[in-house]
Amino acid sequence: MKKNIFLILIIVLAFVLRFYKLNTYPALNADEAAIGYNAYSLLQTGLDEHGNPWPIHFQSFNDYKPGFYFYMVLPFVKVLGLNVWAVRIPGALCGVLTVLVLYYLVEELFIDHESPTTNHFFPLAAAALLAISPWHIQFSRGGWEVNVATFFIATGLLFFLKAIKKPSFLNFAFCILPFVLSLYTYHAARVVVPLLGLSLLVIYRKDIKVNIKTFVIAAFIGLILLVPLARDLTKGSVSSRVMGVGLFADSGPLNRINEQRGEHTDFTGIIPKLIHNKAVNYTLAFMENWSQHYWGEFLFLSGDAIQRNAVPETGQMYIFDLLFLAVGIIAIVRSKEHKRSWLIVIIWLLIAPIPAALTFQSPNALRAQNMVIPLVIISAYGLVTILEWIKRVSSRKLILTFKFLIFILISWQFARYLHMYYVHMAKEYPFSSQYGVKELVDYVKGVEGKYNKIIVTNRYDQPYILFLFYLQYPPQQFQGNHVLTPKNQFGFSTVDHFDKYYFQAIKYDEVRPDNPNSLIIGTKDEIPKEANIIKKIYGTNGYEYFDIVAN
Repeated sequence: MKKNIFLILIIVLAFVLRFYKLNTYPALNADEAAIGYNAYSLLQTGLDEHGNPWPIHFQSFNDYKPGFYFYMVLPFVKVLGLNVWAVRIPGALCGVLTVLVLYYLVEELFIDHESPTTNHFFPLAAAALLAISPWHIQFSRGGWEVNVATFFIATGLLFFLKAIKKPSFLNFAFCILPFVLSLYTYHAARVVVPLLGLSLLVIYRKDIKVNIKTFVIAAFIGLILLVPLARDLTKGSVSSRVMGVGLFADSGPLNRINEQRGEHTDFTGIIPKLIHNKAVNYTLAFMENWSQHYWGEFLFLSGDAIQRNAVPETGQMYIFDLLFLAVGIIAIVRSKEHKRSWLIVIIWLLIAPIPAALTFQSPNALRAQNMVIPLVIISAYGLVTILEWIKRVSSRKLILTFKFLIFILISWQFARYLHMYYVHMAKEYPFSSQYGVKELVDYVKGVEGKYNKIIVTNRYDQPYILFLFYLQYPPQQFQGNHVLTPKNQFGFSTVDHFDKYYFQAIKYDEVRPDNPNSLIIGTKDEIPKEANIIKKIYGTNGYEYFDIVAN
C-alpha cells in the first residue's frame, strides 16, 4: 500500500512538471507548428501542407519528418482545435507514461520477490529520478518526437521481458509493436532499436530458442508492419535529409586527411594512404562524437550547446547524479546478482549515443535522449546502494542526518533547475524558441485588412509555418498556392510567400519604396529608429522581437 502511494505521488509530480504552463512555456517552435498545422491540414483535406496524401514522412521544410507523432496529434487537433495544447499533450502524456513504464521495467529487471536481499525501493527511486530529470522534462514539454520514441523503446523492452517470462504469440506481438512504432516516430530509433533488439536476441537466445516458432511468427508480423516504412526510406528525398546531417556531410575529417598527407614528403605514397584515409578519420570522428556524450561537462554542467535543447547552467543530469552514478557503477561491478539485467542496461547505455555520433552535431541531447533511461537506472541503483550503506550505521541520529542531507542535496538542485527553467531560460536564451510570434500574429490579425501586403522578416526560423498555425489559415487555400524555396546549406527549404504575407530579409530602404500600403515587420536591428513604428512586439520574456512600420 505504501509503495503504491509513493508511485502515485511520483506520477502526479511527473504530470505537474510536464503539464504546468505547457500551452505557454516555452514558446511554440517552428517544428511544433509544422506538426500541428499538418495534422490540421490532414483533417481538413486529407493532404499535408504541400498536398501529399497521408504521408509516412512529412515533407514540411524538406526535412521529411517521421510521421507517427503527427498522427498522434491529429485527434487532439480534432477535439481541441489547432492550438499549442493539441500539439504538446501527446508528448507530455508519453513523458508521464515513461516514468510509469520505467518503474515496471526496473521491477521486471531487478526485483525478485522471492529474494530477501531485494530492494523494493529501487523501482521507485528510478521513477522519481526520471520524473525530475532535466533531460527528460526538457523533451517532454513540447512536440518532440524523440520523447515518444523513447517511450516506445522502454515499453518494447518491458513487454519483451514479460514475454520471455510468459511466452505466447500475443505477448511477443505486444513487445514488437512498440519497437515498430518507435521506428515510425524518430530517426534515431532506427539505429537504437535494431542494435538493442539484436543484443536482446543474443542475451536471451536460449529462452527464445524454446519458443522459436511463436517468436518468429510475431517477428514476421513486425517485418510486415515495417514494409511501408522501408519503401518510404528508399525515396531519395527522405534519405537525402539523413545524409544532409550525417557525419559524412562534415568536411572536417576529409580536410584533415589532405592536411596529414601533405605533411609527408611523398604524399601520394602507400604509407600516407594507409594511415590517413576516410575510413580512419571518419571512424575517429565518430568515436569522438560518441565519447562526448559521456563527458562530465555535457552530462552535469552545461548540457547541449544548442540552446533549444538546454537550460542555462544545467547539465543533462543533476550534479548529484555524478555521485549516484559513480556508486552505482561500482555496485554493479561488485554485484553477483542480475548479471543479465545489468548487461541490458549497459548495452543500452553504449548504444544510445550512436545516432547522434553519426551526425556532425555532437554531443546532441535530442538525438541521444533515450540515453536518459539507462543513466537514470544506474543513478537510482547508486542512490539505493548509498541508502543501504547508511542503514548499517549504528546511530539512528546519524542515519536520519545522512538521509536528510541526501534529501536536501536532491531538493536544492531540483529547485535550482526549476528556477533556471522558468525564470532564466527564456531570458538568457531568447532565441531558443520562437517567442513573440504569437503576439505578432495576434496584432496582425486585427489590422491585416487595411494593407495590401504584410512583409515579415525571415530572421527567425521558418516564420511562414507559425503564421499558418496562429492564423489557422485554410489548408485548401495554402496547398498548391505556394512554392518551397531550394534547399539551403543545411538541407532546409521554406515558403517565402503566401496570400498577402511575404517573408524576407528586411532591408528597409529597399523594401519601403516598392511596397506602398504595406506593413513592414522587422527586428529592431532591421527597422531604423526614425521609421514610423506603430507597434513594438515583445515576447512573454520581455524581449523586444519585432518593430512594425505602416508604410
